Amino acid sequence: MTTLGPANGSLRVKTYREGVAAKVGHDLVMEVSSWEATVDDEAIELRADSTSLRVLSGERGVKPLSDRDRDEIRKNIDEKILRRQPIEFRSTAVRRSGEQLAVEGELTLAGTTRPVSAQLTRGADGRLTGTIPVVQTQWGIKPYRGLMGALKVRDDVEIVIDAQLA
Repeated sequence: MTTLGPANGSLRVKTYREGVAAKVGHDLVMEVSSWEATVDDEAIELRADSTSLRVLSGERGVKPLSDRDRDEIRKNIDEKILRRQPIEFRSTAVRRSGEQLAVEGELTLAGTTRPVSAQLTRGADGRLTGTIPVVQTQWGIKPYRGLMGALKVRDDVEIVIDAQLA
C-alpha cells in the first residue's frame, strides 16, 4: 500500500466559465493543499479538506486575478459550494489493464455521496495520473453564478490527480 499526499503529488480542480459575461471571469485552476490517499492494486481511498482549496491561476480573464479575488473565490467555495464538508472517495472496484486503471467507487462532496468512475494511468515510472469529470449538480451543488447570473461556472468541473507512487 502506498500513501499519497501533497508531498508526492497534486490534487487539482479545474473550473470553466460560461454565460454572457464569461469574458470578465476566469477559468480557474485550484489546488487542494490538504489531502491523503492510500493506493494499492485492489483499493483506492482519498480524504481531502475542502477548506484547503487554493486558487493557483485564473486563465483567460480580461484582467489578472487579485488577492482579493482569490480570497472571495475561497470564501464562496467554503460557504456556498462545498460548505466546509470533507471530500472523500472510496473505491468499490479497481481493474488494471496494462498501465490503465478502471476505478469505480463512491465520491462524497458537500455531504452527498454518489457513484463515480474514472480512468487513471499508472505509468512504468510509478506515476499515477488522471482527470475525473464531475457534474456539480449531481452532488446537489449549485454552480456559482455572479453578475446577476450573467457569469456562471459550468456545471462540469475536472479533478486532476498527478502523484508519484514509487
